[in-house]
Amino acid sequence: MIRWFYERRLQRSLTVLPREICFMITEEDMIEAPQKIVEVAGWCRDAGLEAATFHISTDDPGRIAPCLPEIRKIAAIGRLNLHIGDRIETTGEGMNVIVAVGKSGREEIAACIKNIAAEETCAEEIDEAVIERHLTFRCAPDLVIKTGGNYLTDFLIWQSVYSEFFFLDVNWTLFRKIDFLRALRDFGARKRRFGA
Repeated sequence: MIRWFYERRLQRSLTVLPREICFMITEEDMIEAPQKIVEVAGWCRDAGLEAATFHISTDDPGRIAPCLPEIRKIAAIGRLNLHIGDRIETTGEGMNVIVAVGKSGREEIAACIKNIAAEETCAEEIDEAVIERHLTFRCAPDLVIKTGGNYLTDFLIWQSVYSEFFFLDVNWTLFRKIDFLRALRDFGARKRRFGA
């Protein structure tokens, strides 16, 4: 009951929300609590966010296969774009939710450069807009939340250059709505500089 009141108080204190948010999750955390991803996607939708991205860090996307039925449940509450291996599945309607399993930012940038080169684009014509058109993930999270410590992957290395970061000591398995709301409150209190 006390937690419910605290959640309500936190929700009322939110004044500035991120448009897009990204969660960095380890393979171990995903396997231990696969249902958590649907719950957190619901929190994002209920908060009024435009989009949410979940990156699941793994060297072997096949190890996440047992979690796919839970991940696919996101399609019941939003538009799910699931990137796993070379496959992309898109299902559902509503808030845009990307789930990227084992994706690397360096590989994305390398593929982007190869695609630009294949089009024989002149070097003088290459600018930020050209690069962004060739990226796999066309998101730009305002807030990146990393549970379970401060180790980050290189996922969204281009797109998150102006993102705000929020690190939690609590693991994904124990991530609560209160923790989510605290991250949103912290985001609203920050003065964003966008690289300036």
